[in-house]
Amino acid sequence: MSIRAGGAGETGGGARRRMWEITTGSPGETQTLGRLFGEAARPGTVLCLDGDLGAGKTTFVQGLADGLGVSGPVASPTFTLVCEYRGRFPLYHVDVYRLGEEAAEEPLGLEEYLEGDGVMAIEWSRWVEPLLPEDRVSIRIERPPGATGRALTLRARGSRHEALLEEVMRRWPG
Repeated sequence: MSIRAGGAGETGGGARRRMWEITTGSPGETQTLGRLFGEAARPGTVLCLDGDLGAGKTTFVQGLADGLGVSGPVASPTFTLVCEYRGRFPLYHVDVYRLGEEAAEEPLGLEEYLEGDGVMAIEWSRWVEPLLPEDRVSIRIERPPGATGRALTLRARGSRHEALLEEVMRRWPG
């Protein structure tokens, strides 16, 4: 696993880290990262996931669900758009893949979930960018050629999500 922290907007001298690049060595490590987010999440947390098919977005969300105390299996909601799970806080798992690049033009009702009392994880979030709150963590997951692990770039926006990212970085075992 490799780690690089920093990013645009960081000025040093105690400034908050807004970006984190990490390479996980296995699907289990990707789930561990998600679990740490789930353990540190609070109502109103918004995690926006992007990456190619099979990159590990749902694997990350499975870890997130575990960290929130969700029992039972967590699968991609590709054909249902939103799956709701009960844990310490509700988890709203959204996947807009089947709607494609025009997803932002569809009446999805995401506002209700964004204003709710839960944690929201949105797969293929770039397709609903105009609907997303400014305060969030964006997570890009990529599969390096021939690797079993994943390269993740995490960018936090807004003080609440910057603090969340810092908490996860501090708790990461690497």
